[in-house]
Amino acid sequence: MESFLTGMVAGFGIAVPVGAIAVLIVETGIRCGFRCAASAGAGAATADLVYAGIAAAGGAGIASSVRSIDEPLRYVSALVLVAIAVVGLRRAMRPPASPASSAIPSRGELLATYGRFLGLTIINPATVAYFAAFVIGLGIAADLTLGDGVLFVAGAFLASLSWQTLLAGVGSVARHRLSVGIQRAAMVGGNLLVLAMAGLVLAR
Repeated sequence: MESFLTGMVAGFGIAVPVGAIAVLIVETGIRCGFRCAASAGAGAATADLVYAGIAAAGGAGIASSVRSIDEPLRYVSALVLVAIAVVGLRRAMRPPASPASSAIPSRGELLATYGRFLGLTIINPATVAYFAAFVIGLGIAADLTLGDGVLFVAGAFLASLSWQTLLAGVGSVARHRLSVGIQRAAMVGGNLLVLAMAGLVLAR
C-alpha cells in the first residue's frame, strides 16, 4: 500500500503543475465538451503510466538513456506545440458552431483525441527522469519488488488520471457556463499560452 501512495504522490507531482498539456485539456473541454477532454486527459495519464513503469523498471539507467535524446525531442516538442497553438488559434477565430454541429463526439473522434494527447505527452522525456529521481531519491529503488513496482505505477496513473479528469471537468463547465465570446477569449488565451510555452521549451 505504501508503494501505491508513493506512486500517487509522484503522479500528482508530475500532473498538477500547470503546463501546456493542462491548458490544452481545458481548451478541449471548452471546445467540444467533457468526453473529448476526458479522452485527452486519459491519453496524458497513459503517457505518465508508461514513464512511471520505465522508471520503476530501469531507474537511473533508463532515465540517463532517455536524456541522451532530450535535445532532439525538445525541438520536436516545441514544434508540435507551435503547430497545435496555431491550429487552435485558427479554430478559435471561426464562427461559433451551430447546435447541429455540437453533437456528441464519435468514438473515432474520442480515440483520435486520446492518441493525440498520448503522443504529445510522451515526447517529453523529462517525465521519466522525474519518476526515476523520485524512485531513487526516496530510497525505494533498491528493494522495489515487482508487486511494489506495479502498485507504484498504478498509483501514479490514477493520480494523473484523476487530475486530468478534473481539468476536463473545468473545461466542460466553462463550455456550458460561459458566453460564446468569453469561451473564444479563453481558447485564444490558452493557445497563446501554449505558444509561449513552446518558446520556453526552445529556450531551455
